[in-house]
Amino acid sequence: MVIKTKEAHGYEGWLRYRKVVNEAWLKKNERFFRGVVTLDDSLLLHTAKEELLRGVAAMLNKNLVDATNQEQVVILATCSHYEDVHHAIERATFNELTDDGYIVKTTEEKDSLLIVGKSDKGVLYAVFHLLRLIQMEENLEHLNIVENPKNSLRMLNHWDNMDGSIERGYAGESIFFENNQFVSNLDRVKDYARLLSSVGMNSIAINNVNVHAVESKLITPEYLPDVAKIADIFRAYGITTFLSVNYASTIEIGGLETADPLDANVRRWWQEKTKEVYDYIPDFGGYLVKADSENRPGPFTYGRNHADGANMLAEALEPFKGIVLWRCFVYDCHQDWRDRTTDRAKAAYDHFKPLDGDFNENVILQIKNGPMDFQVREPVSPLFGAMPKTNQVLEFQVTQEYTGQQRHLCYLVPQWKEVLDFDTYAKGMGSTVKSVVDGTEFGYKYCGITAVSNVGNNDNWTGHTLAQANLFGYGRLIWDPDLSSETITNEWVRLTFGHDDFVVEQISSMLLDSWSIYENYTAPLGVGWMVNTGHHYGPDVDGYEYSPWGTYHFADWKGIGVDRTVETGTGYTDQYFPENAKMYNSVETCPDELLLFFHHVPYTHKLKSGKTVIQHIYDTHFEGVEQALSLKKRWQQLEGKVDETRYKDVLARLEEQSEHAKEWRDKINTYFYRKSGIDDEKGRQIY
Repeated sequence: MVIKTKEAHGYEGWLRYRKVVNEAWLKKNERFFRGVVTLDDSLLLHTAKEELLRGVAAMLNKNLVDATNQEQVVILATCSHYEDVHHAIERATFNELTDDGYIVKTTEEKDSLLIVGKSDKGVLYAVFHLLRLIQMEENLEHLNIVENPKNSLRMLNHWDNMDGSIERGYAGESIFFENNQFVSNLDRVKDYARLLSSVGMNSIAINNVNVHAVESKLITPEYLPDVAKIADIFRAYGITTFLSVNYASTIEIGGLETADPLDANVRRWWQEKTKEVYDYIPDFGGYLVKADSENRPGPFTYGRNHADGANMLAEALEPFKGIVLWRCFVYDCHQDWRDRTTDRAKAAYDHFKPLDGDFNENVILQIKNGPMDFQVREPVSPLFGAMPKTNQVLEFQVTQEYTGQQRHLCYLVPQWKEVLDFDTYAKGMGSTVKSVVDGTEFGYKYCGITAVSNVGNNDNWTGHTLAQANLFGYGRLIWDPDLSSETITNEWVRLTFGHDDFVVEQISSMLLDSWSIYENYTAPLGVGWMVNTGHHYGPDVDGYEYSPWGTYHFADWKGIGVDRTVETGTGYTDQYFPENAKMYNSVETCPDELLLFFHHVPYTHKLKSGKTVIQHIYDTHFEGVEQALSLKKRWQQLEGKVDETRYKDVLARLEEQSEHAKEWRDKINTYFYRKSGIDDEKGRQIY
C-alpha cells in the first residue's frame, strides 16, 4: 500500500515529527511528558519551548501544560539556575559546557527530563536533540548527555541574488529575494531557520559573494529594514545574520572615487556605514567578502594587499564585535593556457601565507577545502595550518556544483570527513584539518566551518529529496566532526523516512556509495573539471583545456595529468608540510586517487591496483554506469514503502542520473581511446 501524507512532498525535511505508534516505546517513555517547567525567560527559551510543544504534540499527541513541580515534566533551564537542578547534575558537569553546550539528563527519582544549556541557545539545541531522540525512538529512561559543539562558527553562505536567482542553485529560486525585493511572506524563512537550528548551525550570510549593483545596497536604509526582519527570524533560532558586501561599495553606493583601503575617507565611510547597519541590527555578525577574485574589485587595484583590505573593514566592525570573513579564493582567471608555469592551485597559498600575522584579530580567512574549486576529488588546501597567527575557517560546498547539481545523487559527508581527518602535520603528527579549524592547534579566537547552501524554494528545499541529506549531514558534522558517516546517515534516513529496516538499509547504502559512484563515471584520478563551461553540468573533457581559468589536464597521446612536483613541475607540492610534500611529490607514494592532480604520467603507468591508468579510466567509467543503474534499481525496491510523491521524485532523478552517466562514460572513454590509441582489455564498446 502506498503511503500518502501531507508531508509527502518533503517540505518538513528531517523535522517530520510523525506520531509514534511503537507501544513498547510509549510505555517506557511517555511518562516524562506530563508538562513543562521553564526556569528562564528569553526569546530563545520561548523558541525552545515552542519547538518542544510542537514536537511532543505531533509525535506523542500530548499538549504539554505549564507545571509548577518538577515531576514527570521536561525542565528547561540555563546554568544560571544551577541551584534548582543541582540535585541531578554535578557542578563539574556544568563546568564542562562551552557557550553553546548543553545537558540532557533523566532524573529517575522524579521521572523528569532536564534540558540545561550553558546559555539559552544551548537549551534550544538540547530541545532539538531530545526531539531527535523521540523521532528515532531511543530510550529516554537513562539519558546523561553532555554535548559541546567542536566549532564555534557553524555557518552557511547563500549565493542568492535579489532578482531571485541563485548562483549555482539547483533547487528553484531564492527563499529571500524576488524581483529585486525581499519576499513578502517570510514563513518559509522561519521554517528554514528551524531546519538549520535543529542541527546546530549558528550563522548565515543571505546574499551572493558576487555582490552586484542591487545587492550592494543591502547595507543602505533602502533595504536594511528588510534585512532586519530576516535577522529577527534567524535570531529567534540562535542564528546570526551576515551580509556579503561589495568591496568597492564606496564607489558603487558611497559617492567616492576610490576604494583604497588606506584612504582616510574610505575608512571613515565604512565606519559610518557599519554603525548604520548595527543601528538596524544590533547583533549583526559582520561582512563576507570576495575581493580581487574572478573580476571582483579589491585592494590590488590600489597596490594594497589582502590584509590592508580586510583590516579596513575589521576596524569598522571591531567596536560592535563584528567579524570579517575574507575569502581566499583568489587566483589569476585570465591565465594563458600556453603558460605551464602558472598554477591556479598555488594561488591562495602564494597570496595569503606571506601575510600571516598581518590581519586584525577579527578577520577570518575563509579557505575552500581544496586548492581548486569543490571538485569531486582534489587534495586538501595547503593553507590549513600554514598560518598559525591568522584565524581560519574551512569552506565546503553543500550545493553540488561539480558533483551532479542535485540531479545526480552524490552524498558528500564521506568526502568532508576525509578533508576534516586529513593530517596537515602543521605541529607534527595529529594536526588534522578539524583540529586546526576548531582552534585546538593554534588557539584562534575566531574559527570554524562554513559552506555554500543547497537550498531554494522548491517544495522539498533541495530539488533532489535525497540531497537534503547533505544539508543535514553538514550541520551534524560541523557540530561534531568525530561523528561517523554511518551514524549521520542512519540518523537522517530514520528521521526522514522512518524505521523500516529495509528502507533504512537501502537508502543508507545508496547514500554512502554515491560519492564513489559519481567519481567513477566522471573525471578520473583527481584531475578534475572535464565539465561543460559556464553551467558546469555534464562532460566536456576539453571544456576548460584552452580557457583562461587555469583548469587543465594536459592530456596528449602519451599521457595525462598536471606535473606539480618540485623537480620538473610547478612546485605546488612544496606548499605542504614536509611529510605531505614528500608523499605527493613522488609518483610511487602519491595516492592513486590524486595521481593526475600531482603528476603527468603515461597511459601505461601502473597504479597500485596493478591496472594501467588507461585501463582504470575505462573500467571505472563502465563500472560507474552499472553502479548508477544499481542506484535506480535499489530505489525501485522501495515502491510502496516510501510515500508516492517522494518515491516518484527520487526515481525521476535516478533515471536521469543513470542515463547521464552513460554520456559521461562514452565521452570520457572515447576521448582517451582516441588520444591514446590503446584498446580496452575487455573489448567493450568505445566509440
